[in-house]
Amino acid sequence: MRDHFEIRDGDLAGRIGRLTVPRAGVTVETPALLPVVNPNIITIPPERLESEFGAEILITNSYIIKKNEHLQEEALDVGLHEMLDFHGAIMTDSGSFQLAEYGEIDTTTEEILQFQHDIGTDIATPVDIPTPPDADREQAEEDLEVTKQAIADAEVADTGEMLVNAPVQGSTYPDLREEAGRHASASDLDVFPVGAVVPMMNAYRYGDMVDAVAAAKRGLGVDTPVHLFGAGHPMMLALAVALGCDLFDSAAYALYARDGRYLTVRGTEHLEDLDYLPCTCPICTEYSPDDLRAKGSEKQEQLLAEHNLHVTFAELRRIKQAIRDGDLMELVEERARSHPAMLDGYRALLDHADLLEREDPASKGAFFYVSNESAHRPEVVRHHDRMDRLTAEGHVLLTEGGTPSGDEFDATWRVVPPFGPFPRALSETYPLTAEVPERLDRDAYEQAATGVSRLVEENPDATFTLAHNDWPASALELVPESVELEALSAVSERLAEEAADEEDASATSHDISADE
Repeated sequence: MRDHFEIRDGDLAGRIGRLTVPRAGVTVETPALLPVVNPNIITIPPERLESEFGAEILITNSYIIKKNEHLQEEALDVGLHEMLDFHGAIMTDSGSFQLAEYGEIDTTTEEILQFQHDIGTDIATPVDIPTPPDADREQAEEDLEVTKQAIADAEVADTGEMLVNAPVQGSTYPDLREEAGRHASASDLDVFPVGAVVPMMNAYRYGDMVDAVAAAKRGLGVDTPVHLFGAGHPMMLALAVALGCDLFDSAAYALYARDGRYLTVRGTEHLEDLDYLPCTCPICTEYSPDDLRAKGSEKQEQLLAEHNLHVTFAELRRIKQAIRDGDLMELVEERARSHPAMLDGYRALLDHADLLEREDPASKGAFFYVSNESAHRPEVVRHHDRMDRLTAEGHVLLTEGGTPSGDEFDATWRVVPPFGPFPRALSETYPLTAEVPERLDRDAYEQAATGVSRLVEENPDATFTLAHNDWPASALELVPESVELEALSAVSERLAEEAADEEDASATSHDISADE
C-alpha cells in the first residue's frame, strides 16, 4: 500500500481512507470534496469553506495564477495558503482544462510543476491531455502517449514533499483507460485522477462514465487514491464512491448558483420554479424561495452556492455512514431512482460486479432486495463462485421449503432466490439472510436458476430434484434437463387431497361403526 494513503473501511469498491499530505502537514479523510476556488472570482472565501463547511482540501488553478501578473506575484511572495487564507491541503490544476478548451497553452509539465512547487502547492498536476469522449481511436492513442510522457516528466521533477497527480486518460475506450491506469499505477506518483469525464456527466451519460472509471480502476492498484476530475454533483457521488473514487472536485456549487440553480440529491432545480426549499441546511431553514429571489443577484448567488455546498458535504457524510453500515449499495439504488440516466449508471455499475466483488467485504449486516437490479449485486456473484467449491453427492433435493412426498434424498439443500442453492448449514450466514419481498421479479428466479445450473455442472455424478414455488418459465428454462422439477404448489395440492381422502375415509369408517 502507498504509504500516504490508508484504507480504513470499505463497502463495494468504496472506501473510507486517510490521505496524508505531507507538505500541508494534514491528513484528509476520504471520500472528500475539493471545492474549486477560482482565484479571480471567489464566491465563498476559502476560510469559510474550512470553518463552516468542513473542507479539508480544495483545488485551484495554477495556470490561471501563473498567467495573471498580480496573482502570480502574490502567490510567489506569500504562498497559496496565505493568499487563499486556507489551512488545509491545496491541490492545483496545471492548465490541462484550458488546453482542452482552447487547444493550446504556453507551459510544459516541467515549468508548471516548478511553478506549483514555488507557490506552495500540496498536490500538483502535470500537463496531460484530456481526450474528449468519442474521439477517434488514433487521437485517443496519441493523446495518451502525451499524457504518459507528462507522467514520466513529473517522475523526474524535483518536487520535494509535494504530492503529484498521475492522470488517467483514454477517452471512451475501456482498453485504453485500463492501460492508462496500469501505466499510472506503476509510476511513483501519488494521486490518480480519472480525467475527461465531465462531458459525459454534462450529457447525463452516467453509464459511459461508469464504464470509463471501471476500466481505469482495473488498471489501478487497490491502494491508489482515485480522483474523479470535475465530479461534484451530489446526485452521483454515491455511484462514484461505490466505483472506488476517493476525491471529487467541482465548481458546480458556484457555477450553478450563478445560473440560479439549486442542487439536490435527486437532481437540479431552478430557483424560479421552487415554492418550497426541500432541505434542512442553514440557508433553507432561514430563507424561503421568495426570500432568495428578493435578494440582489450577488447575494442570491452566494446563498445558493452555500446551499449547494451544504447539500454536497451532507451527501458525502451520508455516504461515509453507509460504508460503515455496509449498505452503500442500498444508497446507490435509492439515488438511481432519481433519474433514468442515473439508473443507466447503476446498471452499468452492476455490469462490473466482478470488479466490485474484488474489494467488497465478505460479510455485512443486511442485504435488502429492493428491485430486479438487486439480483445482480456482487454478493450474488460471490455466492455462485463460492458454491463452485462445494461438493454435492448422491440424490440431492434443492428446495425452497417443502419436500416432495414419497421421495428419499441423500442430502437437502435450500434454494433462495436470487442466490440459488446452498447447504442448510449456511442459512444464517451473510448474504443468505437477505430481506426479500414475497413478490419477486423474474431476475431473482433466473439468478437462482443460474446457481442451480452451476451446481449441476460442477457435480456431474450427483442427481438433483428442484422443488420450487412456481418459478416463471424463463427461470425454469435455465435449469438443466437432467434436474427433476416439482412445483411445491402441486405438492401442497396433492398433500391436501390426500388429507381430504383420509378424512373422508375416517368419516365413512365412523358411520359404519355407528350403524353396527
